[in-house]
Amino acid sequence: MEEGAPGPSQAIPDSGDTYRNSSTAPVGSSSPSVAKLRKLLFRRMLIGVNDGRYFHGLFHCIDKQGNIILQDAVEYRSARHCSPPTEQRCLGLILIPAACRSSCQVDCSVEEKMSLLCFE
Repeated sequence: MEEGAPGPSQAIPDSGDTYRNSSTAPVGSSSPSVAKLRKLLFRRMLIGVNDGRYFHGLFHCIDKQGNIILQDAVEYRSARHCSPPTEQRCLGLILIPAACRSSCQVDCSVEEKMSLLCFE
């Protein structure tokens, strides 16, 4: 090992501009909006996009731009010339851009939905 390189027992200095994982931040330091989003983790969501398709899956994360990642997602779309009204296919992990999203529904009780709507 090089003499100037940090070893396994040495700490690497932390600069202020490095990326920090949100899971390592203290839980009490998060804003109320972040706390509400944490309640949505791994809930079933149905997201509609502008071209008429729908994606149903587990809410995995959202970024600052509003892009959503769904886990175990299934795509539903209208079949034009087939006898079943909708076609579906399993996708797994999918990113849905905020610009394409037209609707978003969360599977939870009415009381939970009302508490999520309040952003005070």
